Amino acid sequence: VELVETGGGLVQPGGSLRLSCEASGSLFSINGMGWYRQTPGQERELVAVMDSGGATNYADSVKGRFTISRTGDTVSLQMNSLKPEDTAIYYCAASTLYYPSTNYYRSSQKFESWGQGTQVTVSS
Repeated sequence: VELVETGGGLVQPGGSLRLSCEASGSLFSINGMGWYRQTPGQERELVAVMDSGGATNYADSVKGRFTISRTGDTVSLQMNSLKPEDTAIYYCAASTLYYPSTNYYRSSQKFESWGQGTQVTVSS
């Protein structure tokens, strides 16, 4: 599975951005898809994930502000009320592994395929 992210950029605090990730390849094998983010010197952390049934799981820091959605081969992340601490490189991820709960996808180790990353900068 290959993943290509688009939609990053510079936005002022309180603004919005929408990230998209288009998947190609063995799409029939995808179960979970999600977004992670990483800042320099920090581990990659969960932002939001969605399983094949549409169940979602969000990091506490983004609940109520970010929304993950999936349409066909594309998974998107709508980010509203952005804060400077949301600044990071955002990565799209896909997993062929099936789990009965989205809680299992909170670990980045459950994902085999990753996009190249897109920079999101929140600054005035």
